[in-house]
Amino acid sequence: MKLSSRINSIKVSPTIEITLKANALRAQGRDIISFGAGEPDFDTPDHIKRAAIKAIEAGFTKYTPVGGVDELKDAIIRKLKRDSQLCYSRAEIVVSCGAKHTLYNLIQVLFEEGDEVIIPSPYWVSYVDMVVLSGATPVILKTDAARGFKIVPDQLESIISKKTKAIIINSPSNPTGVVYSASELEALAEIILNRNIFVISDDIYEKIIYDGLLFCNIASVDARIKQLTIIVNGVSKAYSMTGWRIGYAAGSEEIISAITKLQSQNTSNPASISQAAAIAALDGVQESVYEMVGEFKKRRDVIVGKLNAIDGVSCMKPQGAFYVFPDVSALYGRSCRNLIISNSSDLAAYLLDEVGVAVVPGADFGQDHHIRLSYATSLNKIEEGMERIKIAVMNLV
Repeated sequence: MKLSSRINSIKVSPTIEITLKANALRAQGRDIISFGAGEPDFDTPDHIKRAAIKAIEAGFTKYTPVGGVDELKDAIIRKLKRDSQLCYSRAEIVVSCGAKHTLYNLIQVLFEEGDEVIIPSPYWVSYVDMVVLSGATPVILKTDAARGFKIVPDQLESIISKKTKAIIINSPSNPTGVVYSASELEALAEIILNRNIFVISDDIYEKIIYDGLLFCNIASVDARIKQLTIIVNGVSKAYSMTGWRIGYAAGSEEIISAITKLQSQNTSNPASISQAAAIAALDGVQESVYEMVGEFKKRRDVIVGKLNAIDGVSCMKPQGAFYVFPDVSALYGRSCRNLIISNSSDLAAYLLDEVGVAVVPGADFGQDHHIRLSYATSLNKIEEGMERIKIAVMNLV
């Protein structure tokens, strides 16, 4: 069978692939510790679940407007005003089936063949393939640990071309956990305004931030940049609602209308019950978020300390999200039995086969000298997993 060239131009999401492989090995009886999935291990807060139950009992189980109910749009508007001092109307909000779906729809309506989209590396694994599916060209802007894995203004200026349509900014970042300050975003905004390109601001980890740092959205640093910014967010990470599948976008009415039009032909509305739960998440008490972030901070400190204690591993402390992105390139060239570790994929395969630890190769994020580990798992599993990695590294010669 001949499939479309479109589908053959992309690969399966590596984070999903490694999670499926880890689950398959568990089913075979292997003792696997997985640092693969970007999914909080906490339960959805009770008041959110009760809102969903109430919606079911009230018969709120039918189709809704394609772009979401007004009540949820209003909750999103209040959230953006409360958290980022940004004002939007209902016509500037669309709700979709998760932030990934929101990004996919946005990229489909905004880009086409001949466009270039700047994607800072390391990047979330799906950005590149989503842009490829639109027919546009991903242009990778490589950042490094020496500069905190952040875009440098001169670097951005030099990579923008006449074909550049947009840049994607993800703060806090997956996979590095870096957080951009207001002053850093102001410097980037000046260049973006001068070159008149769009910004896709992926804010999905905005609530998961540490050490007293404050989240800042680029749309809030200058009234003019707001017109060029499309905010993408959702309830999955902050409220441990990954399975509920609610994401949203905020931007110009023209772009939001186009996303809604596309959504009318692919998924129609997001689940009615999940929308009711999302209203409770955004408008309700936020204590569960603070408690979860506090626990993530403890885990971050443990995993960073233990990684840096392993010979040949160097790990920067993330400022947000729940990932670490250690540099493991000093291990390249070492071997165990007949296996030579040449890259991040080799190391990930070795750790899974040798000690039952699942990590994601950094190559899938555009940085082959690294691997990504999610610490959205218990401290016990983190400590056991780090001990296993330490043993595996000691076995390399």
